[in-house]
Amino acid sequence: METILICDDDKEIVEAIEIYLKNEGYNVCKAYNGEDALKALSENEIHLIIMDIMMPKLDGLHATMKIRENYGIPIIMLSAKSEDTDKILGLNVGADDYVTKPFNPLELMARVRSNLRRYTKLGSIQPENSQIITIGGLTINDDSKEVMVDGEKVNLTPIEYSILFLLAKNAGRVYSIGQIYESVWNETAIGADNTVAVHIRHIREKIEINPKEPRYLKVVWGVGYKLEKQ
Repeated sequence: METILICDDDKEIVEAIEIYLKNEGYNVCKAYNGEDALKALSENEIHLIIMDIMMPKLDGLHATMKIRENYGIPIIMLSAKSEDTDKILGLNVGADDYVTKPFNPLELMARVRSNLRRYTKLGSIQPENSQIITIGGLTINDDSKEVMVDGEKVNLTPIEYSILFLLAKNAGRVYSIGQIYESVWNETAIGADNTVAVHIRHIREKIEINPKEPRYLKVVWGVGYKLEKQ
């Protein structure tokens, strides 16, 4: 069973989340600041992290930046703030998902399951359904879930891979932000514009020579995004 790392300086919140996770059958590791989270990650096999933003010693944003230097596991951000700027900050530093306090524990568990499914799929090999897509110098191998650009491997998070693969296997088709969100996150796209835009920007930074003049991932103004046929 997967192991979830909970990191929050509020011990009552950690214990409450732990109860729900264990009821779902997950193993749990606990940390109360970013430094403890990094230590726990180095000592345990962690499959997903639930990370608070505001913490002492090392906050969740800086901890996430450090984690992303070496790990691609899903990170769900927690914050007492609901402003879009805080959400975008979390996504900008590498978070996959975001839940605002106070949160519904059932919603959090649903997001845990969804992100784990996506991560597990990214790491699995499914030859019967797999394919290799080549568009110009971009190659996506869905057997190994590897992405190469001009022969160089590109490391994508599970969310980034899911978005890129969706657009690549339907190259030339324009997807609205809502269609991308509902296809990748499997939930209704309400207020999804910033979330999708941040992940698109991250993908461009990784696959494009010049992200401001993308060769592959194009915006169709007022409509959505597409992966250009080449």
